[in-house]
Amino acid sequence: MTAPRPQVRFGAHHIGPDHRPFVIAEMSGNHNGDLDRALAIVDAVADSGAQALKLQTYRADTITIDVDTPEFRITNPDSLWDGENLYALYDRAHTPWEWHEPIFRRARERGLEAFSSPFDPTAVDLLESLDAPGYKIASSEIVDLPLIELCARTGKPLIISTGKATIAEIDAAVRTAREAGNDQLVVLGCTASYPAPARDSNLRALPVLAQAFGAVVGLSDHTMGIGVPLAAVALGACAVEKHVTLSRDDGGVDSAFSLEPHELAALVTESGRAWEALGEPSIGPRESERGGLRIRRSLYVVEDVRAGDLVTERNVRSIRPAGGLPPADIGKVLGRTFRTDAAKGTPLSWDLV
Repeated sequence: MTAPRPQVRFGAHHIGPDHRPFVIAEMSGNHNGDLDRALAIVDAVADSGAQALKLQTYRADTITIDVDTPEFRITNPDSLWDGENLYALYDRAHTPWEWHEPIFRRARERGLEAFSSPFDPTAVDLLESLDAPGYKIASSEIVDLPLIELCARTGKPLIISTGKATIAEIDAAVRTAREAGNDQLVVLGCTASYPAPARDSNLRALPVLAQAFGAVVGLSDHTMGIGVPLAAVALGACAVEKHVTLSRDDGGVDSAFSLEPHELAALVTESGRAWEALGEPSIGPRESERGGLRIRRSLYVVEDVRAGDLVTERNVRSIRPAGGLPPADIGKVLGRTFRTDAAKGTPLSWDLV
């Protein structure tokens, strides 16, 4: 008997191989410090058909400290934020805590699952007060096992990003959650560079993650466009997370690699089609093809013949539709004689020759 495939209940939705991809739109700091813009992003996400809106819940003081030594600066020439001071970046990019309630309320009014990545226990407290349906563990926080345990003990599902993580670090995070009594886990493949080059996506690792941890898998994607997440769905991703903005031209901390609303809508549509196309590991006619079987080629009488006439390449041919002998039998019937008269358009059968 085949073992049941894993699935996770996230709010009103299920995430797993037997369900359409769960599309998560990450607002991050693309609100640009404007609550009205944040609410407009919520509406755009709802209009796209995505199932979830995600925030990041921190203050600069809860994620780092106000120090400007080299250790507290980003030193990555491929990053959008190369050279920036961590405290200044997070102060600019954070979502004020007093905005969470109106954002969550608007999202729920629009039918979205609203949740967030907490970065410390006070963030978990805030999100619990808003009855968040689950938690996202950001890639850099995968090594913060006490934070993972705290989130896991809420009993709500955890979505764990694995950017930069070794297999041992992923194992430690998953074990921590499970030992806290929580097996509602979605493990996301992730390349934690911003933007991420498609060549570093390593999507063939998704089935490895699924097998290694017995968990639902997905993709947190920071590449440009929607090609990479669509490929991920083909390799088993059940959830896809992408950053979203109203317009890349408006700027913003993550806007350069974020999807615009029409692109998010395309991701929702095309990821659903990709999932439907997966089907089952079987070979044979599909249900939608069955009506077309009748127009396959077969052997037909193609001109009027009389009893005693020889079967020749002129009066018997392989044509569409089906109904006659298989085309492969042409060598067996040529040179025989017709037993009865047959009109043009008669399917050839052994009764005729």
